[in-house]
Amino acid sequence: MICSILYYMATITLRVPDDMDRALQRQSTALGISKSDLAREALKRYLRVTEFRSLRTKLVARAQASGINTDEDVFEVLKKK
Repeated sequence: MICSILYYMATITLRVPDDMDRALQRQSTALGISKSDLAREALKRYLRVTEFRSLRTKLVARAQASGINTDEDVFEVLKKK
C-alpha cells in the first residue's frame, strides 16, 4: 500500500536586493537545495526566534514579579521541585 500526503503551501513573492539574491543562490547551490527551500528555512528560523523572544519577554516579567531575578534564583526554584 502506498500512502502519500498532499499538502498545500501558499505562494508568496519576495523582492530582495541583487546582492542578497546572489548570496541566496551561492548558499542554496552549496547546500544542494533550492533557493525557495533555503528562504523557507531561514524564514522559519526567524519566526521561531521572534516567537521565543516574545515569550521570553513575557516570562521574564512574570519571573521578576515572583522575585526570580537571576540564574541562581531559577536554579533554586528548580531544586525545590
